Amino acid sequence: MTAVQTAPAPAVRVRTTNPYRSSLLRTVRSEWIKLATLRSTWWSIAIVTVLTVGIAVLIAQAVDIPGFAPIQAVVSPIQFTMLLAGVLGAISVTGEYSTGMVRSTFAATPVRGTVLAAKAIVLAVFLFVSSVIIFLAAALAVSGIVASRDQSIDWSDPAASFQPILAASVAMAVFALIGVGFGFIIRSGAGAIAATVGLLFVLPVVSSMFGIAGESWQWVSDAAQYLPMVAAQSAILPGSGLDEPVAYLTLAGWVAAGLLGAWTVLRTRDA
Repeated sequence: MTAVQTAPAPAVRVRTTNPYRSSLLRTVRSEWIKLATLRSTWWSIAIVTVLTVGIAVLIAQAVDIPGFAPIQAVVSPIQFTMLLAGVLGAISVTGEYSTGMVRSTFAATPVRGTVLAAKAIVLAVFLFVSSVIIFLAAALAVSGIVASRDQSIDWSDPAASFQPILAASVAMAVFALIGVGFGFIIRSGAGAIAATVGLLFVLPVVSSMFGIAGESWQWVSDAAQYLPMVAAQSAILPGSGLDEPVAYLTLAGWVAAGLLGAWTVLRTRDA
């Protein structure tokens, strides 16, 4: 008899869907957990609150001149709190590099652009919402002070009340995203903080010195109008510099440039 050999049945591949596959929404949730569980986050917000309310109250008490709107006292502290927003954005990135946690982050989410987008979304939304609450608290404090001088914030006019607060809150989110960009590009905490402070604070101060240097240096003052802090002031209080649409486009350009640079670095460097 001849044995009949049968060919083995072909293996059947069964595709299973991983319920824990990374996605932008899951990465956003992860980034929020990391941000919310850092003590430095809440210390930064606490300092921003104290500075914003305290400086606004001091300005409202000290400045009593015709034409000075109380809402200006509310948003003026952003010249100081912008640094905290930028530093918070920087350390939210460089902290992961210093501890090595970034390797776990990229292992869980191999698409690095998703990590960048998630971190940017979380920082921007967090700073915007926190800033709105803080500026509203400062507005209430200022209202109580100027009421004794028969002044008030005109809440019936959104352009004179809510618009500056929302614009200042957007600016705080922008400053945080600038810090995020520097964090991914430089990776060093000290370097990213120095670059953020230099762009947000040092360059505007240095450029202002050229205002008395004569016509030959006027181009420096003109170029300084497009620095993040100066553009933010134009957006918060229209008429103080750039046109309002140009100011917002300038802020968007700084964010886009920083995040694009960070994305390029993430694609070309190892963790």
